[in-house]
Amino acid sequence: MKGANIIFKKEMKRIFQDKKMIFSLFILPAIIIIGMYSLIGVMMNRMVDDIKKHESIVYIQNMPKEYESLLKTSGFLEVAKVTYLTKESSVKEYENKILKESIDLLVSFENNFNNSVASYEKSGDVIPKVTLFYNTTGKYSTEAESNFRTLVLEPLQQQLLAKRLGNLEVLQVFQIAEKVIVDADKQNGQFLAMLLPYMITFMLFVGAMSLGVDAITGEKERQTMAKLLLTPINRSEIVLGKLSSLAVLSSISAVVYAISMIIAMPMMEGNMGSQGGAISVRFGVTQVVALFITMIVMVYLYVGLVALVSVFAKTAKEASSYISPLYIVIIVAGMLTMFQGGIEKPLYHYAIPVYGNSLAIQNIMTNELTLAQFLISSCSTLILAILVTIAIAKAFNNEKIMFNA
Repeated sequence: MKGANIIFKKEMKRIFQDKKMIFSLFILPAIIIIGMYSLIGVMMNRMVDDIKKHESIVYIQNMPKEYESLLKTSGFLEVAKVTYLTKESSVKEYENKILKESIDLLVSFENNFNNSVASYEKSGDVIPKVTLFYNTTGKYSTEAESNFRTLVLEPLQQQLLAKRLGNLEVLQVFQIAEKVIVDADKQNGQFLAMLLPYMITFMLFVGAMSLGVDAITGEKERQTMAKLLLTPINRSEIVLGKLSSLAVLSSISAVVYAISMIIAMPMMEGNMGSQGGAISVRFGVTQVVALFITMIVMVYLYVGLVALVSVFAKTAKEASSYISPLYIVIIVAGMLTMFQGGIEKPLYHYAIPVYGNSLAIQNIMTNELTLAQFLISSCSTLILAILVTIAIAKAFNNEKIMFNA
């Protein structure tokens, strides 16, 4: 094990003495993540403020005069500039304006609207229509439609119903009372349970990928690997030393990503103002330990897979192309968990490396991870990582592979 320790120290020294490597591996990702999340929050906040500050341009056709007082008291005129049109006005002309987003909303009342409302007596009688013309792709248009529907049409409908029936309570057969019973920790963790498994799965692999290619294929290209193999250190110890150093460095990289996200999310939420609730999750000791162990076995597997591919590649470019299919598989495995929240998974799903670990992380976030799920996901990944390590050790003993013969 002395040889493995020497290799471990050599690799750590190589990274931490290179300022460019330190910046690209540990500092730049933090800057990017914090900057990106903060920018998302700022842009979303600006978009919401822009919609709220915009004065909607609304045209109302053929509205009965007696409804104008309701329009004035509704508060709609505070957020919209309203122009009244006669029934002779061309609807097609205003449809084109809505399509071009030069106006936001056209409201058209049917002819003889009041008479149709007043003359309704039985089923089958004509029910008058109010047609709303708006553009679903326009943010101002959808906001104008929503405001008009909520502030004007719904109160008007209630007012006309009260006039027709006298007592609106006759329409309400019973009341529905709600009492929400929810686990606060599970509720708070649902957002992170959707996002973090993918992010952790992806980030751990990114860290292992860049480091692994440089540590093995890079050394083969620089011809320092040949010198290392000629030393009296056992090749199995060289493998162990390199994998250990890569695992530690990848873990540090993952921790940097995780801390950056923890810092960035509240910043994004703060920039979004009142949009959305606070992200607050409490982890118990067992959850922290389970998450740590899960991440460690994932790092071990990722480092092993990247190292195995790098051993067989002759150049860093070739290694990167070989790793691409692995990269896609890792991303897909992580993304699958984003859209499967709340669905009960059979235990054998947890035995699938990477995907099973992502499921375990998801359950950790909502405090639903069972011992069986944890053991199956961790052990299956660990077994595969050990098999990969054995394959790397055998490859290191093959002269043709190691010397690119």
